[in-house]
Amino acid sequence: MRFIVVTGMSGGGKSTAMKMLEDMGYYCVDNLPVLLINKFAELVETPNTELEKVALGLDVRSSQDFARIEQILDELKAMDYQLEILFMDADDKTLLKRYKETRRMHPLSDKENPRIENGIAKEREILSSIKKKADYVIDTSKVLTRELKEELDRIFIQNQEYNNLMVNIVSFGFKNGIPQDADLVFDVRFLPNPFYIEELKHITGNEEAVQNYVMGFEEAREFLEKLKEMLHFLIPGYIKEGKYQLVIAIGCTGGQHRSVTLANFLYKEMKNKGKYGLSISHRDIK
Repeated sequence: MRFIVVTGMSGGGKSTAMKMLEDMGYYCVDNLPVLLINKFAELVETPNTELEKVALGLDVRSSQDFARIEQILDELKAMDYQLEILFMDADDKTLLKRYKETRRMHPLSDKENPRIENGIAKEREILSSIKKKADYVIDTSKVLTRELKEELDRIFIQNQEYNNLMVNIVSFGFKNGIPQDADLVFDVRFLPNPFYIEELKHITGNEEAVQNYVMGFEEAREFLEKLKEMLHFLIPGYIKEGKYQLVIAIGCTGGQHRSVTLANFLYKEMKNKGKYGLSISHRDIK
């Protein structure tokens, strides 16, 4: 029996995660009244029940006292209920952007404080305690839907060991500025530039021809090996310190060729080789 409680910031991906878990065979229930949570837990833990995988969604939109919900979860754990808490999160900038795109108001916004930022700050304060208790924290700020599905599958279907670190690899062009959220920045402008090769100029590091050109240089292959070695040393330390997100930014002049190639190769090397989440994006490829 696997009992997952899915919670997190509004706009952080809880509903999406619930839908994915349902597709994976989990029996999903969203926003039960507080008085029914204990009854639901008793039901799913009943011997010989047909329910083998269950996900319960809980968030502040239920207009209930979330402190009471958290207290009930603590009581259930104290009674040896084997429940796991998945916390879906995103940074404030991403949450604000998502709300503006959907033209929705934040559930904690009110007439006195209608701004979305105020609702996000209030919700983050309410959920700070349960986030610390969560077994899994997934930051979806830079995660594609496909990548989120892979992470959930890895945790809840393949049962692989997981640490609450999401590694985001991003390529960029220095002429457009360094990503503001970057933790580690690497400059690959020392490599020969495919921009000056006519047949490569108008394609990107997602194309095999550009990748073959860039990785054809010994310096590129050596850089990749040294970068992998350094990350192999650093990442366990970040995990130990409880870091949730690590942004590795790789830049070249325009963010089209060299940085895209190295980011893609680093992603391939790191994929499925660590106990952490992994995503990739190319900020300036368009």
